[in-house]
Amino acid sequence: MKKPALTIGVPSKGRLMENTFSFFARAGLPIVRPRGERDYRGSVTGLEGVEVAFLSASEIVGEMARGAVHFGVTGADLIEEALPDPASKVEMLSPLGFGYANVVVAVPEAWIDVHEMADIEEVAAGLRQKHARRMRVATKYINLTRRFFKKHGIADYRIVESLGATEGAPAAGTADIIVDITTTGSTLAANALKVLDDGTMLKSEAHLVAALQADWSGEAQEKARLVLARMHAEEEAREKRELRVYFGGAFDAGKIHALMAADVEILVEAADHLVLLVGKKAVAALSDALISE
Repeated sequence: MKKPALTIGVPSKGRLMENTFSFFARAGLPIVRPRGERDYRGSVTGLEGVEVAFLSASEIVGEMARGAVHFGVTGADLIEEALPDPASKVEMLSPLGFGYANVVVAVPEAWIDVHEMADIEEVAAGLRQKHARRMRVATKYINLTRRFFKKHGIADYRIVESLGATEGAPAAGTADIIVDITTTGSTLAANALKVLDDGTMLKSEAHLVAALQADWSGEAQEKARLVLARMHAEEEAREKRELRVYFGGAFDAGKIHALMAADVEILVEAADHLVLLVGKKAVAALSDALISE
């Protein structure tokens, strides 16, 4: 069997897998997994020579680091945690618009005087003075935690590696504070925890990531161009809106053009109307400005 020219690592289960399938389908790259969850290899319909590898989140990062897959779909948090120097191993190509989550420092709500990372240093000093021990930090994000705490000048702590539900560690008495990933914050609140005002380490979402160590031969590059072109079109469709502007009579084109921000492209300019391609965030303001004219 001929070796595939391009291999894409995608999550093998859960919401990330479902969102990845949906994104690829919208981009005209429907993923096929012939035998369902039992199958660890799949393909992209209509794109010969491209293989899909179904891997766990941590495996995707590892396989990209050693160049075993060309592209991977994974969270920025996992890249930053697993790779000491991410820029030497991978390139973050594009956010995919799903898998949003933040890596945060959370403390018990009962600590009413603790709001910022600077307050944590005082807590650590108090624990050392009163109980002759270091502050305990429960987390799965060991490397991110060390870098973030070092940045804030906090050294008197020890990491308690979390293998289960990190948010339960303070209530169980196994840790004083936690570093964990959160989407809405509801799980933290349910465990009587609060995020520090400056305690967001990383705002993460799923990305398409390229492995710099992979074999980027001529055929692999050609397949990659096809994949990226379709994904770029999907991304543009996600971030742009078509805005049609109709005029009852003559209009001052120069005046209209002056209202337009940089994130606007004229698709059609006719005698009685305009068709604009507008960045999603600029639609409301531009619409209001055009109506007022």
